[in-house]
Amino acid sequence: MKVEDNAQVLARLAALKDMTVRELKAEWAKLFSSEAPNNSRPFLEQRLAYRIQELTWGGPSKPVRQLLDALADEVEGKKVRKSVIADPRNPVIGTRLVREWDGAEHVVTVLKDGFDWQGRRYKSLSAIARTITGTQWNGYRFFGLRGIA
Repeated sequence: MKVEDNAQVLARLAALKDMTVRELKAEWAKLFSSEAPNNSRPFLEQRLAYRIQELTWGGPSKPVRQLLDALADEVEGKKVRKSVIADPRNPVIGTRLVREWDGAEHVVTVLKDGFDWQGRRYKSLSAIARTITGTQWNGYRFFGLRGIA
């Protein structure tokens, strides 16, 4: 990273705060080569700030993009991709995670390509925690692996 790049990016990010929504939408068109999806100032500022940094320093690595795509598919209920994405935060294969919730004990076994809970395979601990609780949870936090996540 060059110091000049840092200064330029910081100046561009600061300039976003002074732009009108119309100017933000024009900046969107330049950076994304498409029309802005809405008129929400916070949305436009956040996405433009990310895009400016992404274009300067690069985006997420391919493994991170694959992991995010697989997690998004799971959340949306789509069929999960066949490729196996190993998450380095996962405990050793065969580890049993135990969590009590609402008076019931839940045991999850770590597999090579996901997790087993009640005889059903899941790609993420978050999906299991959501099924157990009915609300969004960080799966690592829910199962007491906070120091790992």
